[in-house]
Amino acid sequence: MEEPHIPISVNRLSCRVCRNLLRNPATIPCGHNFCLDCIEGRWDGEQSDLGCPECGQRFPSRPGLIRNTTLAQMIGDMERSRKRKEEAAAECLPKRGRSSGDTPGSALCWRHDSPLDYYCSTDGKIICAECALDKHNGHVVALVNEERRRKQEELRFVQTKLKETLQEQQKQQENLKRTFDQTERQADKTKDDCETAIVRVIDGLQRHYLSVRKLIEAQVEAAEAQISVSLQRLETKIEEVKKMCSELDLLAESDNNVLFLQEWPSMQSVCEKDLLLSFSEDPLLPIEVTKRAIDQLGRQLEDFCDQQFASIAQTCNFDQDESVGERGVEDQQQRRESSVGFIGGNMSKKVEEPITRDDFLQYACDLSLDPTTAHKDLIISPGGKEVKLSDIRCQTPASRHSERFTHRHQVLCREGLQGERCYYEVEVRGDKAEIALAYKGMDRRSSLSKSGFGANAKSWSLDRNNFYSVSHKSESVQLTQRPSAKKIGVYLKFKEGTLSFYEVSDSMRFLYKVEAEFTEPLYPGFWLDDKCCIRICDLKRRQQ
Repeated sequence: MEEPHIPISVNRLSCRVCRNLLRNPATIPCGHNFCLDCIEGRWDGEQSDLGCPECGQRFPSRPGLIRNTTLAQMIGDMERSRKRKEEAAAECLPKRGRSSGDTPGSALCWRHDSPLDYYCSTDGKIICAECALDKHNGHVVALVNEERRRKQEELRFVQTKLKETLQEQQKQQENLKRTFDQTERQADKTKDDCETAIVRVIDGLQRHYLSVRKLIEAQVEAAEAQISVSLQRLETKIEEVKKMCSELDLLAESDNNVLFLQEWPSMQSVCEKDLLLSFSEDPLLPIEVTKRAIDQLGRQLEDFCDQQFASIAQTCNFDQDESVGERGVEDQQQRRESSVGFIGGNMSKKVEEPITRDDFLQYACDLSLDPTTAHKDLIISPGGKEVKLSDIRCQTPASRHSERFTHRHQVLCREGLQGERCYYEVEVRGDKAEIALAYKGMDRRSSLSKSGFGANAKSWSLDRNNFYSVSHKSESVQLTQRPSAKKIGVYLKFKEGTLSFYEVSDSMRFLYKVEAEFTEPLYPGFWLDDKCCIRICDLKRRQQ
């Protein structure tokens, strides 16, 4: 006959000290029950304050403890009943794999001393059947072998991906090894190519030198021939002058007045016309002209080589774009030949390139800032030569001028540059700034980056920060130079399509050269950061 089920609250059977089911329950005089070990441990060492942990009743002396046998049996019956229920519930769980009997030697649950046959996906723990019904009730639970198969599929997927990654990395490793092996060979070939190119240039210069030398020798022969003819004429004239001097002496000593007056007019005419010796132009003039032309060519070649080799170094270090191919090399070679100005042994008349600051100042242009283009937070000096950012941002809307920059702290100059050669200088006080040239039609109202200098096809910009960089069409070339001076020089050759930037101090320090096809006037412009000020230098006054 089945025993009647009497519902009992588990809380009533819990120890108020350890909060677990009573183990070896003991009753104290107030009637409350505790684990024997818990109450003895609570009272150990307490002589003056012996009380009940549940109701708080105090005892004058340590009372004797009575083991509650009935309560102990009741707790034992309840645990056995609960275990039977758990076993019955475990049999109801889905059996899609082998059970605990199929996994001999598996680990045991430290709480229930039962096999760990289940996996809780919610908590990511391996549990037993009792834990699945107790602490993990309502969680996603599956048999360990089923979860193993699922995880095994994930593992195989990861293994496949790792193998693919490994193969790709091994390919990259092989490519890098081949590249490493090719590096020295490519370097040797590049050295040979450089040597060939330089030797070819030297051979060309040698040929031109020999041609110029022949030209000078011909000029010397012509000058010597001219001087020889002049010497012969001079000797003849000297003899004639000596003869005339003798005749004049005789005439002067004559006492015959009639004869004197008759002879003197004819002799005077001969002295004034026939005996006066005239020479042609200086025979050394062609040689002097050639010397000046050669000196000019030497300076041009030196300046050209300095700029081109500096450009090569910048390109190799910071511009990894592989678009510089055979066409770019041919274009550079053509520009090099045209800049030399010496073809077929004949000197072509070209304007000398500036080298010193005084040379650049001869192309100085006068600029002034245009307030109608300035951002509302920019302050322009009355003379239009200086701009800085206001300490107090303007809270009122800017005037609706169509030429004003609305989103970036930028400003343009009034003057558009399209002369054959133009040069100007600006002084930058502060860390971050941009010195630019832009077409008048550049976007000024967009909130996107295209309204910034150098971020579009209508502007070119030198960016001054920790390093210099040059930007155009949102493409930037980082330079090796750090800013070391406040003044920046801008040299524009509009027709030739070159724009060069210099750092100006005691000397002109070349920074970068832009080559482009300018189709309309270029307006100098500036962007400045907080605590930055830009001033346009007055170069006309310095020239005076």
